[in-house]
Amino acid sequence: MKKLYALILLVLAVSMLISCQNEPTETPVETKTYLNPVYEPVFADPSVIRHDGIYYAFGTQDYGQWGDQYGVKHIPILSSEDLVTWVYETSAFTLQTRPTWGTLNAGLWAPDIVKIGDTFNLYYSLSTWGDPNPGIGVATANHPLGPWTDQGPILRSLQIEVNNSIDPTVFVAEGKVYMIWGSFRGIYGVELTADGLALKDGDHAKNTKILLAGLDTSTSWNAATYEAPFIYKKGSYYYMFLSSGTCCDGHQSTYNVRVGRSTSPMGPYIDHDMRSMLGTYRGFQVLIGSGYFKGPGHNSIIQDDEGQEWILYHAFDVSEAANFGNSPRRSLMVDRILWNEQGWPYVFGNMPSNNQQAVPMITPRTP
Repeated sequence: MKKLYALILLVLAVSMLISCQNEPTETPVETKTYLNPVYEPVFADPSVIRHDGIYYAFGTQDYGQWGDQYGVKHIPILSSEDLVTWVYETSAFTLQTRPTWGTLNAGLWAPDIVKIGDTFNLYYSLSTWGDPNPGIGVATANHPLGPWTDQGPILRSLQIEVNNSIDPTVFVAEGKVYMIWGSFRGIYGVELTADGLALKDGDHAKNTKILLAGLDTSTSWNAATYEAPFIYKKGSYYYMFLSSGTCCDGHQSTYNVRVGRSTSPMGPYIDHDMRSMLGTYRGFQVLIGSGYFKGPGHNSIIQDDEGQEWILYHAFDVSEAANFGNSPRRSLMVDRILWNEQGWPYVFGNMPSNNQQAVPMITPRTP
């Protein structure tokens, strides 16, 4: 009897073991990662928009990686489904269609892409280095890849009475269209017409523009002030991201990103210490250079499908020094934005990531 009982127990034990072995095991989920830079060799001043599930980035680039016989800059367009794998698509303008209303041999810089109604508006800077009368223009299209039709200038420096009028950002807030712009001569804001194609106040805008950050245009260039504004709305605040420091000294660049905020699109903007952004060295620190990447800045912000914010910006890759010396190649970078308890945005460690990072949360497109 005892032998029979033992045999039964043995059969049950073997059955349980076989059953356990046949149970499906949980397959570990692979964490997908990316590594900066996400596009190289050159893609500066990125502005990004999403359309039909595709992200499109617009930037500044020399014709022919190091510049060629034309000696001008143009606006390349990249596409991506995941914010980290980017493919070159086209240029917003060709040498034949590029705007020519500016100073002789002016290049296209610092674009900003916005959709207003059913139309995509591409704002651009048209200037030479040290241009006495640069300006900001706009082109329109029915799709981010164009074709783009130039609508001419919105403003020029002498007209609006703001030195170095470049680096526009345009956004819709509270039913109105605003443009904020400027480069180390004061950051200013104006209201545009409902279609975003002209100054709402026309020539009178020189009197109605508002100084939002930095110093007024009577001062000379000051790297402790700001350029390249970008506005991002979160909760009840408008966050104004700004770049400060030297942008274009290769691996010696001191470019960095700061931010102030306001409950109104046209300010006043203040920083974490309750200081007005009207001054030097103001703003909560978002991003600074590191031993791996120098001069991070001129950013835009966009969300993934989980509502996480990502900052796109350019920086100099120090690892290129061995092959290119003090390389002027500004590459495209992407990092996640975090928020502290007081509601201020920053990148982890305040520096560009230099190791593998989890990719943005993007729902795959259906065929």
